[in-house]
Amino acid sequence: TAEEVNYTFKKASQKKELNGILGIEDALLVSSDYIGNSFSAVVDAGLTMAQDNLVKVVAWYDNEWAYACRLAEFAEYVGKKL
Repeated sequence: TAEEVNYTFKKASQKKELNGILGIEDALLVSSDYIGNSFSAVVDAGLTMAQDNLVKVVAWYDNEWAYACRLAEFAEYVGKKL
């Protein structure tokens, strides 16, 4: 069901590895609400659909800002390895 899919995303978003990268949102938001959001993807729980073995998931993101955040994190990671 859509609820099971959303629950799976919610549990995944709470894991340390995806902290700040994956989010899930229940509120009715529009694309402009995600400007400046640093998550790589925020699942729009209200738009999740599931039927038989087909699932539709919609995720929002701020392409420029989220990309810059991941790039900064990667640079920090590489710097620690040097």
